[in-house]
Formats: sequence, C-alpha cells, structure tokens
Amino acid sequence: MFDLTNQIAIVTGASRGIGKSIASALSNAGAHVVCVSRNINDVKSVANSLPNASAFSCDISSADEFTECVNSVISKHGKIDILVNNAGITRDGLIIRMKTEDWNTVLNINLTGAFNGIKAVTRTMMKQKSGRIINISSVVGLIGNAGQANYAASKAGLIGLTKATAKELASRGITVNCITPGYISTDMTDNLNDAAKEKLIKQIPLGRIGNPDDIAHMVLYLASEEAGYITGQTMTVDGGMVMI
Repeated sequence: MFDLTNQIAIVTGASRGIGKSIASALSNAGAHVVCVSRNINDVKSVANSLPNASAFSCDISSADEFTECVNSVISKHGKIDILVNNAGITRDGLIIRMKTEDWNTVLNINLTGAFNGIKAVTRTMMKQKSGRIINISSVVGLIGNAGQANYAASKAGLIGLTKATAKELASRGITVNCITPGYISTDMTDNLNDAAKEKLIKQIPLGRIGNPDDIAHMVLYLASEEAGYITGQTMTVDGGMVMI
C-alpha cells in the first residue's frame, strides 16, 4: 500500500519542518526524492539522511531556476512523477503597515513559486500521461488571519491554482490536489508559553497541535496509486479546527 518504488519526486522547502517530513515519507515509500531548498548545506543534510534522495539548491521564485532544477532531474532520471510545492515563508504585519516588499516577497515564493514548479513539470508529465502535483496551502487560506494578509492571499491563491490546473491537466492523467494544514508543531509553536499553547489547543477539537508527519501522511496518500481518482480537492488536516 502506498508503494512509490521507482517514482521520482521533487519536494520544495525540504530542509526542515513539514517539507523534511514529506521528503522522508516519500523516500521511505520507495521514491527517489529530490530535496529542494535555497540552502544547499541544510538540504544536503536531509537528503543524506534518507534512503533514496538527492539535493538541489533553487530559488523557486525564479522561473528560470525552477526550470533548471526540473530539467536537471529529467536529464538524470528521465521523468518526474511527483511535485510537492511545499516551500513557504511569512512576513507578518497589519495591512496598514505592511511593506509592499513584504507583500511581494511572500506572494513570489508561496504562490508564484508553485506556479513556476507546475509550469516546469507539466510538459514532461503530459508526455508521460501521468503525474501527481500536491500544493501545501494553509487553513489561513480558508479563514484568513489578522496580520497575515500576504500569507493568507498566497495560500488562498494556491487553492485556486490547484483547481484550475486540475481541470487543465486531468485529461492527461495528472492529478492536482491541495493540503491545508492547521496548527503544526514548528519552532514557532514550540516557543509559545503554556498559556498560549493551551489557548491554541482549545480551538482544536482533537485537542492537540499537529506534527509534520500528519501532513506527510496525507501527501503520501495523494501521491500514491490509491488516490488516482482524486483531483482538484483541498484536504484540510487540522484536527477539526476548520469545518466547512
């Protein structure tokens, strides 16, 4: 079940957190995972810790760099089966004070970066008549969050991008889906005091903050043959915090 033997996957933002867990899950399922990040040393460390992986340094906000990454993978492996657009950043601030630079930087990485990746892999996936594209959004893209207008817009945009490209690519056997994580244990949540954590947990019906593996398991499913009849969907993994 969920066997990805001989599959080739690209995971952006794979140097830590959710991206690292996704890369690990796919690699342990048999895929060769190309771990992508700006910091080559960090992503090499992740790739070296996995059973079947390699590292690639790339600024995903650059269409040329993402295309170079994809072309390099195709040249070496002959195909790309899975693309996980996970990389994302925040530059928080109330909109009245938000700098245009902070707006543009977040949109360029979180949304344009995913567009660059999808565009770069589409031609080879269409020729294969198969492929899995998985975008990592956020519940903030569903419900918004004060102080995160740029982040919320980028993550909501990913949901729309998922639906549009799913409709364009379905006839070629390519599925495109989106995951919206809730609160996941990260450096930020780990640094919260007990009172703040308790307040956070009260918003979550399952009574706990999620961990990166909770997201990685959903990615593994969507990347597998078992999810072959699922496309254009937004899968919320949040312990029940958002129910629509």
